[in-house]
Amino acid sequence: MKKVTSVFWITLAITIALSVWGAVAPKGFENRSNSIMNFISVNFGWYYLLIVSLFVVFCLYLIISPYGKIRLGKQGEKPEFSYPTWFAMLFSAGMGIGLVFYGVASPVSHYIKTPPTAEPGTREALVDSLRVTFFHYGIHAWAIYAVIALVLAYFIFRHDKPGLISATLEPVFGKKMEGAWGKAVDVIAVFATIVGVATTLGFGATQINGGLSYLLDIESSFWVQLVIILVVTVLFMLSTYTGLSKGIKYLSNANMGLAGTLFIATLILGPTLYIFNSFTDTIGAYIQKLPTESFRLSPNDEQERQWVLDWTVFFWAWWIAWAPFVGIFIARVSKGRTIREFVSGVLIVPSVVSFLWFSTFGMTGVKAQQDGADIAGLPDEQALFGMFDQIPLSVVLSIVGLMLIGTFFITSADSATFVLGMQTTNGSLSPPTTVKFVWGIAQSTIAAVLLYTGGLQALQNALISAAFPFSIIMVIMVYSFHKALRGEKLRH
Repeated sequence: MKKVTSVFWITLAITIALSVWGAVAPKGFENRSNSIMNFISVNFGWYYLLIVSLFVVFCLYLIISPYGKIRLGKQGEKPEFSYPTWFAMLFSAGMGIGLVFYGVASPVSHYIKTPPTAEPGTREALVDSLRVTFFHYGIHAWAIYAVIALVLAYFIFRHDKPGLISATLEPVFGKKMEGAWGKAVDVIAVFATIVGVATTLGFGATQINGGLSYLLDIESSFWVQLVIILVVTVLFMLSTYTGLSKGIKYLSNANMGLAGTLFIATLILGPTLYIFNSFTDTIGAYIQKLPTESFRLSPNDEQERQWVLDWTVFFWAWWIAWAPFVGIFIARVSKGRTIREFVSGVLIVPSVVSFLWFSTFGMTGVKAQQDGADIAGLPDEQALFGMFDQIPLSVVLSIVGLMLIGTFFITSADSATFVLGMQTTNGSLSPPTTVKFVWGIAQSTIAAVLLYTGGLQALQNALISAAFPFSIIMVIMVYSFHKALRGEKLRH
């Protein structure tokens, strides 16, 4: 294959080796991933909390600093995409399946089964349930994406660097990034991307299976999920073949149309006033408790500390594992915007949309639970469909929900194949279709292997393990970017 680099072959070899190990010795694979995940969670939970909070502070600093005027491109360059299309593309790539999968499950679970501090089912647990969901999907998550995307866009479009993670570290390490050390950085980024996207594909497959099981009584099993992965793989390969300006653009806009339809229908058919009251009340609680929640690790309360590791650390690892993929993709579609415009848009708009989404779906689920439906007793992948069952037009909404999961599934995988192709062809902004096809098959294979070896728990284990080394690279990227900004200010 033309233009591929050694990063392609090294990462592909690692992916194949892990796939074979998981398929041949699933128990050993699961045990090893368990032990690695536990070690990182227990010993480095504090580290995840600190660095993600650092990213938030850094983003807020950029918005108010003089650096905010700098354009991600040459002077006078205009953005390639309109605001609506830009928001649709970054949102589809950045959250997608996570919102649909956890939209009902997270708030209901935090209320009935896994409250952070209060007794399950109490008023305090209900108040906390939506607030901590906001926390996990709010500005912290988008700050992780914003940092990676901003640094990449700055070096690619302003300094004509290749679209590689290693290229962003040159202000710190110089020419070393053109050799073996740079290749190692890119391999870590590509592997984190593969695992992050494969994890999400696994979640998507289980939720489609959960919806089919709930609606049509189709069994929930690995083999059904494997068929779903195969079907979706064929579909996103077709989208990949059409390219960025057609396939991903049209699918992203379709995503927003389906998501908007589902959101408005649920808002109207659900407990509308309760949703608006909960949204408004929780925004205040979220802002008020944000500093405390950002650093809460509860070293003197084992139960509360375990909750932080299981939920907050898991979500921070998930966003970090997705960061190279989402960051590169957002960078690619953000040429021409100023730093202030970019950070404000990426940080605030998707966060508010996420808050509205969780208020609508989560509080409709909570109300159904209070009215006697056992939403909390359903598997997470069926919670959305259980909630739909309690409001009018349930069958129609469930079908639209399945379609939305499918299109999010396809756009996530499609965007990822583009980014993986870009990262393994020396930063090419138009990677060969054959390379994208190889990565499409690879990430679907890893998703299938992870589901085979241990279901959702194996997905979470792989995610936290893969995110850790890349998180260190992210910290260095922030320092490198700030150093470059200071140098530019001195020159001008």
